[in-house]
Amino acid sequence: MSKTYDVIVIGSGTAATTVAKRVSAAGRSVAVTDFRPYGGTCALRGCDPKKMLIGGTSAADHARRMRGKGVEADVQIDWRDLLEFKRGFTDPVPGKKEKSFSESGIATFHGRARFVGPNSVEVEGETLEAKHIVLATGAEPMKLGIPGEEHLIDNEGFLEMESLPRRIVLVGGGYIAAEFSHIAARAGAEVTILQHGERMLKGFDPDLVEWLMEKYDEIGVTLHTNTEVERVEKTGDTFRITTGGEGGSKTFEADLVVHAAGRKPDFAALDLEAGGVELQEGKLVLNEYLQSTSNPAVYAAGDTAQMGPPLTPVSNHDGKVVAANLLEGNHSTPNYDGVPSVAFTLPPLARVGLDEAEAREQGLKFRMQSDRTPGWFSTRQQAESVSGYKVLVEEGSEPGRLRESVKSYAKPTPVTRTARGEGCRRALTDQ
Repeated sequence: MSKTYDVIVIGSGTAATTVAKRVSAAGRSVAVTDFRPYGGTCALRGCDPKKMLIGGTSAADHARRMRGKGVEADVQIDWRDLLEFKRGFTDPVPGKKEKSFSESGIATFHGRARFVGPNSVEVEGETLEAKHIVLATGAEPMKLGIPGEEHLIDNEGFLEMESLPRRIVLVGGGYIAAEFSHIAARAGAEVTILQHGERMLKGFDPDLVEWLMEKYDEIGVTLHTNTEVERVEKTGDTFRITTGGEGGSKTFEADLVVHAAGRKPDFAALDLEAGGVELQEGKLVLNEYLQSTSNPAVYAAGDTAQMGPPLTPVSNHDGKVVAANLLEGNHSTPNYDGVPSVAFTLPPLARVGLDEAEAREQGLKFRMQSDRTPGWFSTRQQAESVSGYKVLVEEGSEPGRLRESVKSYAKPTPVTRTARGEGCRRALTDQ
């Protein structure tokens, strides 16, 4: 005998929680299911645990930068203690999350969900039916399609390492490679990044990324761009990575190889075909309301929807949109304009709005102000060696606010608000 609900939410992360809590609060019956511990990627396998590790490495890094400026202690990272510090945050999350769902009157299930009909899924042999089903399953590391791929660990494996290997190779050049390399190098590992593209962090302004690369050199991270990983072999406790690309064939040896080459939803286990949910080129076919065009009973949010940037605030935003449409009929659409993004390197790299290339591609007329900022108070107070900003202001868009915007960068905390008219776009590294 099946159980029936108004809404079934598959997933338990940010997007799933937002939908489930809002719909339940409106008096609808809701069920949540997840085959992983409750909490989602951000809280358990991504943003938050990463920041816990950065908390320790950034403290040590600041102390080292202050050496000779009043601080004399030789600060080192104890990886095991830092891991326990991280676990002090992550370990309680699943229990707290499930308790929170139960206290909100939301039914909870554990196990992989798969469609068995347009309005029904099966979880561990139990059939659940609903008027609507929300897909909020997050993303997984994408397949690399190379021999020896099984030897790579993913972000989850990195964040659970019991000890820090001496030599680490990261495959990829996005957020994960950028952030994990800074953590590992400052904790004492020899770090190499293999990136198939011509530069790292393609979502950020290339000028600012180039400034940040000075920090990679300073902390001893080796970067190889235009490099394709062809295979990974394991011999005893050592891995050999063979690459090709513009520089020809090369080999690298490491004690650990990390998959940092991107993530995307894995829909295989959901059996979308049985639910009448259409995919095109690996993406759900959704309308402007985040609703499946082939099965109107199904909605998607967050990384599963792949409509906005893969960021936690975007997942929360999508969840609000889906909840509003479930409760009041389709009327709410997502808006991803001006979403800020930060790579939590040390120093961090941030952006909001269009970068220079995007503004030029759109034919916008703008003024640009860009500079390195070694003399700013925040830079000197932190004894930092790399900092700067880039501001773009579209002509006719309240240019008087530019002075306020630039002045605000002197604050010691990251600036993400948009101090502009509709046309002002900016990006910065540190401040």
